[in-house]
Amino acid sequence: MILRNRWKRSRLARRIGRRGAATVEFAIVAPVFILFVLGIVEYGRAMMVQQLLTNATREGARRAVVQGVTATEASDIVESMLSNAGVTGAEVTVTPTSLATIGHGSPLTVSASVLYDDVNWLPVPRFLGSTMMTAQAVMRRETPN
Repeated sequence: MILRNRWKRSRLARRIGRRGAATVEFAIVAPVFILFVLGIVEYGRAMMVQQLLTNATREGARRAVVQGVTATEASDIVESMLSNAGVTGAEVTVTPTSLATIGHGSPLTVSASVLYDDVNWLPVPRFLGSTMMTAQAVMRRETPN
């Protein structure tokens, strides 16, 4: 009986000691795992913003070539789509600036760019913050003057 109590006591002591080891292992692994998951989330956000830029520039160019809107209106369409999605601070350029002067079949370019630092959710190192995310759509004018 005495031998049995010793065995139970030493088993309990080992379990308590193992609990401390598990805590130390968790303290080492948890920050790495959390940083990994947050990195995946931030990368997904960057891909989402890039797709938003692409879609907005394509929509601005499509409306400009089909409906014959002005360059300012095409720029406003792009900025509106981006701001509705929560992307602010984008620079939108429409070339040529006067859409009334280009003829049927002439190329029209709409481009948008935004700093990665302006759209990220988490603080990132400086080497990523100055990265410029850009998208460009080129279409031919379909409406005759």
